Amino acid sequence: MHESFESCSHGAGRVLGRKQAERTLNLEAEIARLDEQGIIHSIRSKSDLDEAPGAYKNIGIVIENQSDLVDISVELSPLAVIKG
Repeated sequence: MHESFESCSHGAGRVLGRKQAERTLNLEAEIARLDEQGIIHSIRSKSDLDEAPGAYKNIGIVIENQSDLVDISVELSPLAVIKG
């Protein structure tokens, strides 16, 4: 796609800034979401929420919005979310 400079998103992108995520995301809800999916994580306190999945856009919507730019060959699911 010439208009996109032959490029597409390399990730979902943030919907909340780091400090905003720490202030607004619910710690228990983020932990429960990951636990329900069987995803290993290191979320233990509000300060860990800056990298929580809730701080990012929905990848399905992001991919759908650029369906003319990409051909999906593999769909991956996360195994772990570890903040370093």
